[in-house]
Amino acid sequence: MGKHFYLLTLLFFLTTTLFAQVSKREREILVDFHNSTHGKEWNTKWDLSKPISSWQGVGTKNGKVVSLTLFNNNLKGSLPSSLGGLMHLEVLNLAFNSIGGSIPESIILLKNLEVLRLGKNRLTGTIPKTLGNLKNLVVLDLFGNTLSGGIPTGLGKMKRIKWLYLSHNRLSGTLPNELGDMESLERLELAGIALEGSIPKNLSKLSRLSYLILAENRLWGRIPMDIVSLPKLKLCQLQNNDLDRTVPITTGNSGTGLALLEFEGEIIDLRKRKGLGHFSIQGEVQTADTLFEDEKD
Repeated sequence: MGKHFYLLTLLFFLTTTLFAQVSKREREILVDFHNSTHGKEWNTKWDLSKPISSWQGVGTKNGKVVSLTLFNNNLKGSLPSSLGGLMHLEVLNLAFNSIGGSIPESIILLKNLEVLRLGKNRLTGTIPKTLGNLKNLVVLDLFGNTLSGGIPTGLGKMKRIKWLYLSHNRLSGTLPNELGDMESLERLELAGIALEGSIPKNLSKLSRLSYLILAENRLWGRIPMDIVSLPKLKLCQLQNNDLDRTVPITTGNSGTGLALLEFEGEIIDLRKRKGLGHFSIQGEVQTADTLFEDEKD
């Protein structure tokens, strides 16, 4: 009896969990997405006559779509608003394609989303002001599009976010003070987006920050010493701005940061300097490329 019961339990688990069918509604959304992004022209195509389990890049769990990963797959067209109906989605990675149009406002309905990668596409319009309501987001990548407008202050509400990539868009305005409230942030990349004004001192609260990329903007004023000395900072790129060329940096004391500072043509290894330094430097240097260590994340 015990063995028979065990086999029945295992069979029930397999049929209800491993082989659970995606709902008709979620399937319709995926088909809409396929058609909106010119699915017939993708590099790896979906056969819509076959089960969703055979569709490349679609991950499911308990009969729910939890990931959609079509990195570098020749997607075109635009993102449909119906995409917000994939309520259980945790990963949306559509980077390195040719998707145009705007980011649909419905994307804020994806409350379980942890990874949103739309970098290196042709997106236009503004970043949705309510995007900061995605409280579970860990990676936000909008790098290399043609997005315009300012950086929404609401992004500061993302307490779990670790990587924020907005470089090389057509954004403008000032650097929001609220970005300093992203307490888990490790990488902040905002190069080449015509930011103006000074670097807010509130960024000095980012105690976990390892990479600060603010090159090729229109920032001015002094570089806050507390930011350059953040405890985990590895790389700080500030070249091609209008910042004060006298950079006061305190290093060598317990708890201060160790950083490579790229500023006006020189790479300064702060690990080799002790005490207070004042540097007046000139020249040019290239910005770092946004990294995509794992295209499926």
